[in-house]
Amino acid sequence: MLSRQFHPKWVFVPLLSSMVCSSYAQSSVSLPQIVVVANRSEVSLTDVLSDVSYIDARQIERSGARSTAEILARLPGIAISQTGGPASTTGVFIRGAETRFTAVFVDGIRIDSQSTGGAPWEAIPLGQIEHIEVLRGPGAAIYGSDAVAGVVQIFTKQGEPGFFPSLRLGVGSFNTTEVNTSLRGGEGRIDYAFGLSRENSLGFNAQPLGTNPDKDGFQNNSYSARLGFKLEPRQKIDFSILDNVSSAGYDAYGSVPPTQDISRQRLQTLGLNLSSVWSELWKTRFGMTQGTNRYESSPSVYLTQTQVNTYLLHSELKWGLGAFSTDLERREDRLQNSNTADVNTLRSQNALALGYGFKWHEHALQANARRDEDSRFGSKSTSALTYGYAFSPELRVTASSATAFRAPNLFQLFSMYGVPSLLPETSRNREMGLRWLSGPNRANWVIYQNDITNLINYTSGAGSCSNGIGPFAGCYSNTGRARMSGSTLTGGTVLGLLKLSGTYDWMNPKNQDTGMYLARRARQQSTLTAELPWGAWVLGSEVQYVGERFDNATNTTRLAPFSLMNLTAGKPINDEWRFLARVNNLTNRYYQLANGYATPGFNFYLGLTWAPQP
Repeated sequence: MLSRQFHPKWVFVPLLSSMVCSSYAQSSVSLPQIVVVANRSEVSLTDVLSDVSYIDARQIERSGARSTAEILARLPGIAISQTGGPASTTGVFIRGAETRFTAVFVDGIRIDSQSTGGAPWEAIPLGQIEHIEVLRGPGAAIYGSDAVAGVVQIFTKQGEPGFFPSLRLGVGSFNTTEVNTSLRGGEGRIDYAFGLSRENSLGFNAQPLGTNPDKDGFQNNSYSARLGFKLEPRQKIDFSILDNVSSAGYDAYGSVPPTQDISRQRLQTLGLNLSSVWSELWKTRFGMTQGTNRYESSPSVYLTQTQVNTYLLHSELKWGLGAFSTDLERREDRLQNSNTADVNTLRSQNALALGYGFKWHEHALQANARRDEDSRFGSKSTSALTYGYAFSPELRVTASSATAFRAPNLFQLFSMYGVPSLLPETSRNREMGLRWLSGPNRANWVIYQNDITNLINYTSGAGSCSNGIGPFAGCYSNTGRARMSGSTLTGGTVLGLLKLSGTYDWMNPKNQDTGMYLARRARQQSTLTAELPWGAWVLGSEVQYVGERFDNATNTTRLAPFSLMNLTAGKPINDEWRFLARVNNLTNRYYQLANGYATPGFNFYLGLTWAPQP
């Protein structure tokens, strides 16, 4: 495929776009956000000791992003891989660790795939999201299995007093259309939020050098609902549901015209929570949740479905200068897979987690410990300790150490390639941070090292493996070690009306046994943007840089570095209507996120939003 070249007509691009960036980690001026991702308790973002980012509804809307993974890729320490457009198979790497090492929740409901491991990022509809919280670093002492590299908490729209309807219409390149409507409100004891969205795109050929030159488009249909009812002033029951059904074209191995390869995926979350405030010092929350992910393909037949049921009793007790927390949690995993026998595809984990945090003068401490009892491999203990010292109200240093684990998924245990005796993957992370915040000026520097042992790899050509189903020439085994080390620098300021911020990552994700770099992970990356009001318009510019990567474990297939330049412009038409325009890949740069798979060239998005205020 011929490379797209820079064209002289792009020379009008503002110099500003090559100077600055928005990491979307936090507001440039103030930080009023309350987050729960750090320890399952509400904490002001300014008081969090962990490395946390927050993306609010305004940032999501103005970003013009077409997928959840796309907006996460602009955060520090996060990279993505895709095998085509927004609905194609997507991987999210936090600090160089692959998808399966990040625990993902939607409205507090865990989502996962017990076939591939990790959340189905391409199935999470961005149009239903109200805000996102990201924890970089292990969270297993709080959240249990999978939270080796980080935790992502995604929240759909929620109700509030009043009546707030909205409608967004969008069109874009590749014959893309979008309709998104929501209704939020509340009165007395009841609050509610409903959302519906539909997105269609003809797409582009995901494998231009493949055997089937058809366009691989997609369709997403989703809805969400959250209902809250106060049983009494200090007790509230909440119900939430998210349902997304997607259909996407792809090119199966050896596919030739007129074959139409289609993947269909459904993601559904259900949650029921009872929150109680027993006194000014003590409150509890009990929740029952279910996350289901179903994937099937045709005409090449493959079917897999994962269901995760969780029961959680969370308690918070303030005492003296600090606060205690306890979690009693049960998790149940179920897998149905066309390559896995129907037997032995169940697993449960029972856990007790304890936490304590306090703040006294310039000192702050957060300690957590958790014990998980797994029905397959036995027990596993994890812990985390973070200390912060404030040299002044503006400057703080933090240091932390944490352990984490990831239980083998059910496919790795019981498929035709599985080994029931697999051990959990384990990790030890150490990091230090320096944070400075003074008015609109901020800077944050983090260095970390995360060592993973008992890494599960697929071993082929090394003799036969017997897993109780039959002998095969390959199987999963605990044969790997990896080290994810690196440093992240972020900063921002406001100069008059101009908002500037930036992030730079240096990462060294390596296989400790071979000395090779882990596949599809860059060693250097940054995101640079600016935002400036101009009359009634708000103009934004953004430059993303991703360094060289290798597409395979042997580091023989190179993915070239690339830079992308994006521009946005938004304007309120009146008190109810707003207009947004975004141009992506302004210089029409050719790049790859996975070898052999295409990415969009120059493309645009135009959106019109109606949101009357009461």
